[in-house]
Amino acid sequence: MTMVTTEMLQPLPAIDGERLWQTLMELATIGGTSKGGCNRQALTDLDRQGRELLTRWCEAEGLTVRFDAIGNIFARRPGRNPNADPIVIGSHIDTQPTGGKYDGCFGVLAALEVIRTLNAHGIETERPIELVSWTNEEGCRFAPCMMGSGVFAGQLTLEDALARTDADGVTAGEALAAIGYVGDDASRPARFAGYLEAHIEQGPILEDTGDTIGVVTGALGLKWFDVTVTGMAAHSGSTPMHLRRDALLGAIRVVEAVERIALAHQPDGRGTVGAFQVSPDSRNVIPGQVTLSVDFRHSDGEVLAAMMSEFRSTLDTIADEAGLEIAVTPTADYPPQHFHPACIAAVRRGAEAGGYAHRDIVSGAGHDAVFVSDVAPTAMIFIPCEKGISHNEAEYASPEDVAAGANVLLHATLELAGRAVEGV
Repeated sequence: MTMVTTEMLQPLPAIDGERLWQTLMELATIGGTSKGGCNRQALTDLDRQGRELLTRWCEAEGLTVRFDAIGNIFARRPGRNPNADPIVIGSHIDTQPTGGKYDGCFGVLAALEVIRTLNAHGIETERPIELVSWTNEEGCRFAPCMMGSGVFAGQLTLEDALARTDADGVTAGEALAAIGYVGDDASRPARFAGYLEAHIEQGPILEDTGDTIGVVTGALGLKWFDVTVTGMAAHSGSTPMHLRRDALLGAIRVVEAVERIALAHQPDGRGTVGAFQVSPDSRNVIPGQVTLSVDFRHSDGEVLAAMMSEFRSTLDTIADEAGLEIAVTPTADYPPQHFHPACIAAVRRGAEAGGYAHRDIVSGAGHDAVFVSDVAPTAMIFIPCEKGISHNEAEYASPEDVAAGANVLLHATLELAGRAVEGV
């Protein structure tokens, strides 16, 4: 990986914050909602319009635009060494049905602003720089999420991804062809020298601490389960309390256990029950069965395994004491991800160069960077979002924080790509 000295990085101009902001706002008009958010779901006609606008902006900067077989968009700025592996920067532009203007979009357009700034000031790099916009990060129309980066990194086969269907039975392959973005894998970069993704935090930590930049060191591992608690449905009036096998009472004890286990493994422990179904769901029937989702996360794989061991032991205790049957079905399992030290250091130096208050932070959410880090040196840059709100039309990041994140991306990208200096 190319590294450069501080002297080589100076003087470095700042990005044009107003231009970046206007670019964000213009993209947000495609699929804009009445509440100020955005509904531009992957592989829809609105996604096509967003892709075409991004492509026009990239071509206006002299970038060579291509897309691969899953529709990931790559836009290349050449470097002095055309054979060098590129530094890749970007994120995604698809949104949730009631999404915001910033999730993903900030990272793609910050990458565009980095390239615009380098072009405006005639700065050449040793390595090429590639802007990327990944296909279907959100996964709301076609599951799973992070589809484009997942295919690129080998987490999902192309055939499987293209065969996934939406609620109307349309396959992802059919939708991709309909918007005209079926490309060729031969045209994408085979390897990345490094990958940087700027993103809103999607959580409240930076706002709470007053820091402008999160230097993302990795992502929490997660384990998801569906838990089914089975007792006996019976009449609420004629069944004495001591003879009941109440599945809901057992399920409540499971929920309490999830919170207790997560709180015991701070600061990175997370435990959530987000879905809950009671059967037969009648006011005068003792619940006979409850199904709930369980989401555990931690940054340390051994700690996460210990949390799981404690959870399963607790379920056995609950089942024995309440006369219930408890079945656990795993639904997702991703190990903690640790980003590349050199990329993390470049982001940290970028924050220091800009004089921004910053802190190391672990991402609690999944991002394309998590999959890319399996195949390339990777790091992320977080900026605050108001009240930690995301996947919501009220999502907001200030123009000042947007500019700060893009400036850090500029510094880190130039460090990793290597500013071309005569005689060096």
